[in-house]
Amino acid sequence: MDIRPARSTDAVAINELLDELGYPQSDPAATAARIQTWCDDPAGAVYVADTDQGVLGVIAVHTCPFFEREGTWARIVALVVSPRARRQGIGSRLVAAGESFATHHGCLRIEVTSSPHRTQAHTFYQSHGYTITPTRFLHPLPT
Repeated sequence: MDIRPARSTDAVAINELLDELGYPQSDPAATAARIQTWCDDPAGAVYVADTDQGVLGVIAVHTCPFFEREGTWARIVALVVSPRARRQGIGSRLVAAGESFATHHGCLRIEVTSSPHRTQAHTFYQSHGYTITPTRFLHPLPT
């Protein structure tokens, strides 16, 4: 298995993975364009787990400067492993790649959000040293 930066040509496989998270994708070209946007942004990274069975996992990480103090922090924006490849260390290797990206960019911490019903994901994150901080407020903006 190779953990490598995502390429636009990974769009179909990434769409399948995003669908596993409950975010169905219908346009591989649009996904390919988003992948390219992330690859062109030095504050973000997308890595895939490339295996002899194809791309079986993806993580997207973005960094941001703190406003209230010096330094930066990172956020795992997406992490998913194919159901047929879970519990094989792929998620751990993807998180390590994301954390390495964040560390390389001087981040002091990394965060991730996970829907309340994803209890297995919560256990996974806690096993990797992430702690629960339960308050988040969302407000949609007009489009």
